[in-house]
Amino acid sequence: MGSIVAENRKSLMLFSGRGFPELAEEIGQVLGVGPTPSDSYEFANGEIFVRYRDSVRGSDAFVVQSMTEGVNRWVMETLIMIDALKRGSAKRITVVLPFYPYARQDKKHRGREPISARLVADLLKTAGANRILTVDLHTAQIQGFFDGPVDHLFAMDILAEHVERKFAGRPLTVVAPDSGRVRVAERWTDRLGGCPLAFIHKTRDPLKPNQVVANRVVGEVEGRVCLIVDDMIDTGGTITKAADILFDEGAADVIVASTHALLSDPATERLKNSRISELVVTNTLPLPPEKRLDKITVLSIAPLLARAIREVFDDGSVTTLFGGLS
Repeated sequence: MGSIVAENRKSLMLFSGRGFPELAEEIGQVLGVGPTPSDSYEFANGEIFVRYRDSVRGSDAFVVQSMTEGVNRWVMETLIMIDALKRGSAKRITVVLPFYPYARQDKKHRGREPISARLVADLLKTAGANRILTVDLHTAQIQGFFDGPVDHLFAMDILAEHVERKFAGRPLTVVAPDSGRVRVAERWTDRLGGCPLAFIHKTRDPLKPNQVVANRVVGEVEGRVCLIVDDMIDTGGTITKAADILFDEGAADVIVASTHALLSDPATERLKNSRISELVVTNTLPLPPEKRLDKITVLSIAPLLARAIREVFDDGSVTTLFGGLS
């Protein structure tokens, strides 16, 4: 019985959505491979068309898409990009979502509500995605929504290194903006050498999204630099109210570290008028010039994403990027 033996050739191909092509370009520079040229446009009625100019047959395809403002448009474009790769006979399709869309809708709070984070995972799988690579999910349980491998990256080291450099020698307290972020804040205190932990006790009206009523701070903050940590900053209401309470309790300074800078209106105005001295974020989402305040520091997530893509392509371990903690 005869057989044909083919050389096992692997090819990594990078594909960029139109949500934030600059990030895909930066990732490509680190990897040493540019995004594959494509033709992407909309018909008059808003339908999206995508075609890749090069063959994708047998490739290990990585689709990079930042779900920025106009998120529904970018979700649909991502699904169409995946479908084009699947029908072009790509061998494996990994969707790189620096910011996972609809992550806040990860469970039902009341009856007759959707679990939209699960719906997004199902859509990606149905379109043909084999794997998801994302950064700082709103809740870790979202990893279980996708029927396949999910590589969950953390931006904490990138953000913490900046904080350590800038505030070395000053007494620091890590602050969780609500009880749901306490576990994340605990990881930050470990990363920063065991500094004190505090959290803001707050209430939120489930019928009024993006509106928060903060109550009081629990923990040691007087005379200390307070570092508020969160996964995303949307309208800025949570962190600006938390900052006011921390200063009322005697905090010497308030800084904020967050992975995803959504900065939906009126976030920029709130931050500009707040007593927060610095907001440190990553570029998982684009930050237009009109939102780039002097107090906002943007750190690049591209090297971390590029290293993770390389590990996936080489069948290595993404967990090693975080010292085996992920």
